[in-house]
Formats: sequence, C-alpha cells, structure tokens
Amino acid sequence: MSFSLGLTGSIGMGKSTTAQLFADAGCAVWDADAAVHRLYGSGGAAVAPMAAAFPAAIEDGAVSRVALKQIISADPSALKRIEAIVHPLVFADRAAFRASATADILVFDIPLLYEAGGVEEMDAVACVLVSPELQEARVMERGTMTQAQFLAIRAKQLPAEEKAARADYVIETETLDHAKAQVAAVLADIRRKMTHA
Repeated sequence: MSFSLGLTGSIGMGKSTTAQLFADAGCAVWDADAAVHRLYGSGGAAVAPMAAAFPAAIEDGAVSRVALKQIISADPSALKRIEAIVHPLVFADRAAFRASATADILVFDIPLLYEAGGVEEMDAVACVLVSPELQEARVMERGTMTQAQFLAIRAKQLPAEEKAARADYVIETETLDHAKAQVAAVLADIRRKMTHA
C-alpha cells in the first residue's frame, strides 16, 4: 500500500526542485506539467481531440502552447473547452502512474492542486513556500516573463499563505539545504505514520 503526497506551491516557490529532492529520496514522482507536455507532444493523447476542436492549435503534429495562448486571449471561453479535453486525459495519466508505481510514497507534483481539484485523492499535501520577494526575484531571474505577466499569474493562483494553511506539511525553500532537511523530515513522518497505520 503506497502513500499519496500532493506537492503544490505557487510559481517560483521551488516546487520543481523540491519534487526532485523527493525523487532523490526514493519516491516516485508524477509531474502534472510533464504529463501535459506528453499529452500535447507529437503522438500524444490530446493531439487528435484538440485538432478536432481547435485546428489552429496544431503545429507539426503537436499541440502548440503558443497557439493555445493566442486562441484563449482571442476567446477566453476557449479555456473551458480546452480544460474539458485535457483534464480527463491528465487524470487518466495520473491513474496509470498510480497503478504502475512501486515506491512506498508517491509524490504528485501539481501546481494547481487546490485550484483544479485533486486534493481528495491525496493522503496528505505538502506546500512549498518562500517570501513573496524571493518568489518574484526567482521568477524574474528566469527571464521568461515580464513582471506584469508574473503578477497576473500570481493573482490567478490561490494565495500562497492559504495553500500553506491548508497543507499538512509546509516546506520552506529559501535554501537547498533547508529544503532537503524538511523533505527528509516529511518522509520520516509519513513512514512513521505508515508503520503505525
């Protein structure tokens, strides 16, 4: 019997790094963003239904995220139709991972765990957290978006403090060493609970 840990956190909080720490510690990690990339990629399960609904989104046999952004900005109602296609496929991908994983602790890296649902599938939730200042600095360092784009994304996400308040575990990622120590403590706590269950 495996334990399902949801891992969430807002943009720039260090979630991908923390997911890697869990993987390094022997957990099986499912990454929601990577699943969407697989579904959108050439031969992915989302390509045919997306081609039927949004032909302009297909480039070289794959779903173009750039084209999708343009479609959504031209018609905001398209987002709901896209989600109706993609969410069930992501759910199926997650179910397949769960069925095939052999680790005792499964970590589900889902940025919008609270916003998009899925909490009820988890035995516990860990939320990564840093100060708003460090969060913004990290995102700006990537050089992939403007400050306005970052602030717009952050505004759409549940406030970090609220995610942290709802979570069973909070992992502060201001330094890698601190994050590592907290991941080890979370895993020790989960394994202790599993042996006493």
